Amino acid sequence: MIELDMETSQQDSTVRLTEANFDKLSSSGKPMFVDFWATWCGPCRVMEPVVEKLAAKYSDRILFGKVNVDEEMNISSRYQVFSIPTFMIFKDGQPMDAVIGAVGEASLERLVTGAIEK
Repeated sequence: MIELDMETSQQDSTVRLTEANFDKLSSSGKPMFVDFWATWCGPCRVMEPVVEKLAAKYSDRILFGKVNVDEEMNISSRYQVFSIPTFMIFKDGQPMDAVIGAVGEASLERLVTGAIEK
């Protein structure tokens, strides 16, 4: 679903987040995991398969979305995302937790399970 230059994600577990749908989806009642990324960001590309794997595993309990910071500057500036990748959990439209950087699968999974358990 998310285009990374010439390749397209093979999973449909993540949603492309834009200004048009961000507020509605982040307030949907289900926790939302947001990956702030850019096509030119090497660490973002490294984390892409990790995010897809977690989305496939947990998408029944948490919504997974991606914000391209180059295309959606208003969203990234609203949440003060200055470094990418940044992974953020939203509940009821509000950011609840975040992890910055290529942190690996275990750290991201803790972020996701923490959001589900709260």
